[in-house]
Amino acid sequence: MPLSLKRIIKFAHKLDDAYCVTSDKGFRLRDYDPGDTGNLGREDKPRAKEALKLGVEHLAALQDMLYAQDRWAVLLIFQAMDAAGKDGAIKHVMSGVNPQGCQVASFKAPSSEDLDHDYLWRCMKHLPERGRIGIFNRSYYEEALVVRVHPELLGKQKLPEELVSKRIWDERFEDIRNFERYLSRNGVLIRKFFLHVGRSEQKRRFLERLDEPDKNWKFSEADARERGHWKDYMAAYEEMIRETATEYAPWYVVPANNKWFTRIVVAAAVIEALASLDLRYPKVDKRKLQELAAARKLLMSE
Repeated sequence: MPLSLKRIIKFAHKLDDAYCVTSDKGFRLRDYDPGDTGNLGREDKPRAKEALKLGVEHLAALQDMLYAQDRWAVLLIFQAMDAAGKDGAIKHVMSGVNPQGCQVASFKAPSSEDLDHDYLWRCMKHLPERGRIGIFNRSYYEEALVVRVHPELLGKQKLPEELVSKRIWDERFEDIRNFERYLSRNGVLIRKFFLHVGRSEQKRRFLERLDEPDKNWKFSEADARERGHWKDYMAAYEEMIRETATEYAPWYVVPANNKWFTRIVVAAAVIEALASLDLRYPKVDKRKLQELAAARKLLMSE
């Protein structure tokens, strides 16, 4: 029996308890299994794919109303270790959305121009307009991840020495919380996704990239070297989520060992978020109706 749209919405509501983090109370990354598939087994994979298709269709309808209403903007932030499936999740979940209403920004190593500004600057330039969904493939959270694991990168940011104190990470978490509160108070709905892949699964995917010529371009030696900092990254992710998970900008810790499940979790969370906005098409006033009637009359007279 195919999964219905009604069941998808019901599943979306369950995410708040299963994968959504809105505060630091009791959060431990070890409590989240990268191989989790909810109450779905591998035999449910075909049905899950069908559910994703239905979910994408529903998401497209919501996005159309978001664009027409032109009041809210939506910001989706994706963070993950390499090979966790960010690109695939974004591609599959947003596949039915009108490109006119969606904008994707990917953030790699900062440029020299970026380093001449504060660390939020390059992301601010890509914030979504009202009526649009903005997607950050990595984001300003790299400052609490890569830069924290590799503190030598902090020296390249040209900060005054007296500002690089022992409290710099606490200060950055505070700045990020305030920044996201500011956005939420100005009509930007924020949802953040950490695609939680296991270390052994990442290794399997790395080897797959090496074994398949068509995937060689995705791999670099640096990817393998970063695995040596796995524990440091997990500690950084845990503190990052704990310090920046809020009601207005929650984190979703999404199991990422099974891509089919990752995608349906992300889709359900985005649908749930858009549905919470009570979106609807703008009502046409009396004057506009008169204009439409005149236009119809003009067309019919041709």
